Amino acid sequence: MSQFRLGELHLLVGTTVIEVGVDVPNATVMIIEHAERFGLAQLHQLRGRVGRGEHRSTCFLLYAKLTDEARERLAAMDSTTDGFTISEIDARIRGAGNILGKEQSGTLSGLKIADLNSDVDIMQSARSAAFHLVEQDNSLQAANHSMIKRYYHRYFQERSSLADIG
Repeated sequence: MSQFRLGELHLLVGTTVIEVGVDVPNATVMIIEHAERFGLAQLHQLRGRVGRGEHRSTCFLLYAKLTDEARERLAAMDSTTDGFTISEIDARIRGAGNILGKEQSGTLSGLKIADLNSDVDIMQSARSAAFHLVEQDNSLQAANHSMIKRYYHRYFQERSSLADIG
């Protein structure tokens, strides 16, 4: 790795574990074999290892057999280098997972009526309202906040008893 960084070696072959330590501004070409096996976040991270210097860079994504989902992931990599766009596409493809639990992918977000992809505006409004409420009454002592307080205690009591079981 040191020789590659110093320019004494011009080719580095490694597993994805090596990518964490690769910060070589003059690295300009990366070839990822079996790219269809990787998730969008990992592909984006790998691609980000080249092109850190002044020279133009290229990342080749090689694949063997494409599922519809893999085709969509690779198309996303081809269409943008924007990490935020990549994460939005990834959430749409894999599902957002359970934001209140441990599942990292899938369609169960833990939300009963909202959709993380299409209800962003209303969720941002709800978040803002929640922060405002806590600023005004952080222990929910006001009489008109009693229902929220009961729900909060019941929800987190149920969650903590489930955590004790699991």
